[in-house]
Amino acid sequence: MSDASLLEVRGLKKYFPIEEGLLRRVVGHVRAVDQVSLSIGKGRTLGLVGESGSGKTTLGRCVLRAIDLTAGEILFHHDGATTDLAQLSRRGMREFRKHLQMIFQDPYSSLDPRKTIFDIVSEPLRIHRIAKGRELEDRVRTALELVGLDVRYMKRFPHAFSGGQRQRIGIARALSINPQLIVCDEAVSALDVSVQAQILNLLNDLQEEFNLTYLFIAHDLSVVEHVSDDVAVMYVGKLVEQAPTQALFARPRHPYTEALLSAIPRPDPDQPLPETGGIEGELPDPANPPSGCYFHPRCPYAEAICREAEPPLVQVAPQHTAACHFAEELELNGLEN
Repeated sequence: MSDASLLEVRGLKKYFPIEEGLLRRVVGHVRAVDQVSLSIGKGRTLGLVGESGSGKTTLGRCVLRAIDLTAGEILFHHDGATTDLAQLSRRGMREFRKHLQMIFQDPYSSLDPRKTIFDIVSEPLRIHRIAKGRELEDRVRTALELVGLDVRYMKRFPHAFSGGQRQRIGIARALSINPQLIVCDEAVSALDVSVQAQILNLLNDLQEEFNLTYLFIAHDLSVVEHVSDDVAVMYVGKLVEQAPTQALFARPRHPYTEALLSAIPRPDPDQPLPETGGIEGELPDPANPPSGCYFHPRCPYAEAICREAEPPLVQVAPQHTAACHFAEELELNGLEN
């Protein structure tokens, strides 16, 4: 697999206005995504983690231009050229939609109950005018076979399938037009554990076969460790750490990452509990975040500078960045400690 970047996000912001009164006067903004920069190598998986409300899904939808961003660049490298998706009109984005697809969190609400499986999987092919007639049917059959579904059932409706089968249908729909980037938004969180493993293995197999690139959004770090080449950690709309998966899990450089890792259930009853006991307090309001480092009200290592100055995202090791004033001084606990 090539390590060349397929997608680069630079300084991405998404602010939602807070309106009051009959005149809908704007009195503030919810900073759902605030100055996030990251890149995803072609054929690689970037796991995006953080608590609910940290801005992960909003970032994924901005990358796909499912919602408009407030500021920033979304650079898509394709066929030797670079296109800033953030600058494209809705009509201009139509050309790139076939390269960017999404697998949604809920396999029940993401499939139209009034359409057959054939209609659902073939819809992207028809919208982009890629295939019709016999070729269209062949493409749908191929997509269903790739995800392990029996093509005899493609005239059935979604209600006839289990949650795991429905998620496979969603994956088949995303694969039908041969995309390069797939945003997996909590793609297995609504499934049973045994079904989760099947879907994760399927995603890995498809990535190997078609050199797919994934932005894998999740809150379960055990899942992220299994599927991701690199991990990015978000907190209240900001990127606080990014590193190769093994390096981040072995030695985190941000206290928030350490707290997330400490919350992973450990199956070994003889293994001692970590010194850190999770995260105390609540996620701050993104409409009124704390001064300085957003994490300082919940951080056991916070000093005066943390309350006064926002830490920049700096490189602390090869391919490893963190936004903490003490990232190079703290000895934080990873999963191997």
